[in-house]
Amino acid sequence: MADAAGMPGPETPMFSGNSVPPRLDVYVWDMDETLVLLNSLLKSSYAEAFNGLKDAQKGVEMGRMWENLILQTCDDYFFYEQIENYNKPFLDALAQYDDGRDLSDYDFNQDELGSPHDDANKKKLAYRHRVIAQKYIQGLQNILDQETIKHWDELYDKTDEYTDRWLSSAQTFLKECSGEDEDAVSSIASSNTSYNSTNVKHVNVLVTSGSLIPSLVKCLLFRLDSLISHGNVYSSWEVGKIQCFRWIKERFNHPNVRFCVFGDGWEECEAAEIMRWPFVKIDPRPGKLHRFPGLTLTTVSHYFSVVYGRPNNENEDG
Repeated sequence: MADAAGMPGPETPMFSGNSVPPRLDVYVWDMDETLVLLNSLLKSSYAEAFNGLKDAQKGVEMGRMWENLILQTCDDYFFYEQIENYNKPFLDALAQYDDGRDLSDYDFNQDELGSPHDDANKKKLAYRHRVIAQKYIQGLQNILDQETIKHWDELYDKTDEYTDRWLSSAQTFLKECSGEDEDAVSSIASSNTSYNSTNVKHVNVLVTSGSLIPSLVKCLLFRLDSLISHGNVYSSWEVGKIQCFRWIKERFNHPNVRFCVFGDGWEECEAAEIMRWPFVKIDPRPGKLHRFPGLTLTTVSHYFSVVYGRPNNENEDG
């Protein structure tokens, strides 16, 4: 949950005094040009790196179709036209203003959400955030009509083929990062959960420079929602990535935690350096190892060990 200052409250780990806490690895992901390829399709930079082996125009057309699908889904199902100008860094940012009212008969088209950004309007925005979280959990398969689902599935498959399985490989790698206990990962991802389970060892968190609602919709459309919960999606649009990283560090206040950042840009690299977290720079050019497919947990474990030492040594020292 968010505290009174609007920040996600820190987690309070619960361990007996003599027990050795399980290690918790937190994977902090950028979205665009890391887990998802979109801008590089629209700008043809992805195709150009292949020196004529990829049809650049085909990539641009797919990128435009994704843009249209993302915006249509945002507007039709996630209140984006109403709340576009009220971006928040995470869905729980206004949770303190949500009084828990039953929204089943609430008319979101008649409640006059707008300026000023006072407590009354914050409550209306918090209501929308609650519904957005519920829809994220529900999944687009249970929201979109069959024609749109068919278009979405075809677009995903065509894009995955065009990008040599970048999308599906990134999804598979997220599953590997999540470990075997995916139900435990889902439970720890809720921002109001204290984690005391010995089964919880891995969490995926997304920090994107895009605004929050389109980023959540992109998670859904690119099939990442089962691996990154809505409570683990942060928008650094206004606050910057270093602020989001600090919130994440406070939130996962675990005695045996390790963080690792993945991205393609300077901002997440600089923020990781300030936090003294390892940074894996994603490089979409063909033949590179830090791309999808290509990146392995063995490579990531090397980055972890450079900053944190090897786990056995940590246990011996701690």
